[in-house]
Amino acid sequence: MGLLDNAPDGLLDGKVVLVNGGTQGVGAAIARAAVREGAVVAVTGRRPEPGEALVAELAAAGGKALFVRADLADAEQAKGSVARVVEAYGRIDCLVNSAGLTSRGTLLDTTPELFDQHIAINLKGPFFAMQAAVADMVARQAPGTIVNIITSSAHGGQPFLAPYVAAKAGLAGLTRNAAHAHRWDRIRINGLNIGWTATEGEDATQKTFHGAGDDWREQAAAKLPMGRLGQPDEIADFVVFLLSDRSGVVTGSVIDWDQNVLGGLD
Repeated sequence: MGLLDNAPDGLLDGKVVLVNGGTQGVGAAIARAAVREGAVVAVTGRRPEPGEALVAELAAAGGKALFVRADLADAEQAKGSVARVVEAYGRIDCLVNSAGLTSRGTLLDTTPELFDQHIAINLKGPFFAMQAAVADMVARQAPGTIVNIITSSAHGGQPFLAPYVAAKAGLAGLTRNAAHAHRWDRIRINGLNIGWTATEGEDATQKTFHGAGDDWREQAAAKLPMGRLGQPDEIADFVVFLLSDRSGVVTGSVIDWDQNVLGGLD
């Protein structure tokens, strides 16, 4: 089955979608799903090789895509990613902030440098990408949608995720604030608190910081209620729904996309 053969419904027909952090993992899955649903897609990343490979894959499947090289830790590059999309396609209709840094640190061992890295990538980059995207939508008096990929750890998280949690919890608050501020502009902004997901980045994280072997996915799955980790393509389908008109008037929602229930105790 080809990329565009998965019963597309045209949920994003004619939309211009920017996926920041879109060259691998959840971001790449979102880009594929958006193209399948009729969107013109741009993806950003720091490394050109995976970005160009993804764009070539999407083009080979009949989609229209653009790679924008950008380091989203730099606010000017975050804004510039939106400017590049507007230059190429005349507008931006949808933005997904999917880039994320998950390096470890506790309250006691996190350095100012590590803290700043998390704030830059997990909060400042999304802030200024949203600023640029909303500015374009407001200038055109056009509706738009934004989805921020956050984390279920934003509710508290593990002790070794202190700077990550601080930044992502800030992104959850920003999502609600911006949604409230721009609801009368018909710009809908929502967030997704994703749980443990099987991605290339998570594979590297488990092996780098936790000494995991190649079978870590199977071991992790055995400890989860549904017997498996979340899958990027499942998250992507939900993100496309939130970007599309099918999600109606929903805005300011930060949705827990996880199999563990916040507040539930055994």
